[in-house]
Amino acid sequence: MQVNFLSAAGFRNLETKTPLSPEINIIFGDNAQGKTNFLEVIYFCAFGRSMRARNDSELINHNEKNALIRLETERKNVKSVFDAQLQSLGKKTAKSIAIDFLPIKHTKDLFGRLLVVMFSPEDLRLIKAGPSERRRFMDMEICQLSPVYYSDLREYFRALKQRNALLKILQKDKSQLESLSVWDEQLTNFGLRIIKTRGAFIKKINEIANEIHKNICENENLQLEYKPAILPEEFAANLEKSHERDIFRGTTCEGIHTDDIEFSINKISARHFGSQGQQRTAALSAKLAEIEIIRQSTGETPILLLDDVFSELDKRRQNFLLHHIKNQQTIITCTGFDKKNFGDYNLLHMKNGKIS
Repeated sequence: MQVNFLSAAGFRNLETKTPLSPEINIIFGDNAQGKTNFLEVIYFCAFGRSMRARNDSELINHNEKNALIRLETERKNVKSVFDAQLQSLGKKTAKSIAIDFLPIKHTKDLFGRLLVVMFSPEDLRLIKAGPSERRRFMDMEICQLSPVYYSDLREYFRALKQRNALLKILQKDKSQLESLSVWDEQLTNFGLRIIKTRGAFIKKINEIANEIHKNICENENLQLEYKPAILPEEFAANLEKSHERDIFRGTTCEGIHTDDIEFSINKISARHFGSQGQQRTAALSAKLAEIEIIRQSTGETPILLLDDVFSELDKRRQNFLLHHIKNQQTIITCTGFDKKNFGDYNLLHMKNGKIS
């Protein structure tokens, strides 16, 4: 899997038409020049959303009304064209994405068409961050491999929104109390499917990440354990038991939306007792395991986006990461680099959103 050409206009500060190497591409330049924006374009075409902006309106240059993107990609010798447009319509933003000039009507139809793994300094803090970041780590990767999972997530959160709205009504009027069971059933049905998929994913990534971790730290065993907030066999009963508490708080307190992943090293919590180096190594191992899972599941190597990661890693971890990015398209952003670390590479200089 690779991107051969990227064109962007009006997307944040980018104004560029850039051919890319199928191997290593290094984008260097000062801070705030648009290097991360370049990676964001590729991520947007893969997932239909930004990895950092809350609203699509943030992606349009404040001097423009439209943002236009085109990616020319290649997968198993088959070439495709991804086109995306964002249009400012006052308080709203219209978004459209097409592949080979055929519009993508649903986001689930986009997942898996452009295989991408994004790695940023925030990912190195995956273990110290809150549970929501670890759930996002699971969900974004599983969605690339399973559009069905995306549909399950979407339906679960639709039901959760409706249940929470009803809980607020019930705080003042209990006449609709029986309606809670309808949304309990919806949450249970989709929640159980999500738990099963998440559990299988973490089991697989645990095996691969542990092997990677051993190659960096020989005497350490890394374990990732999925921690569902409700055990599957107790899901329906727990929702029913929590009616009074949920009504009092006006929100659903238990469900897959509060799940977590436990990282441990030699059976000791990495989050609470691991050193910064151990936590970063564990996060690095988990992200590299994502690449291998995509390879195993699709037979394709994903595009790797590295956003200023090397500045956060010591020499040993830098070398290990460099060893693992061979034979796949990698796009690296940095403010400076040591060319001795790399073999062949395509060097691109970014200044004020333009590449030379």
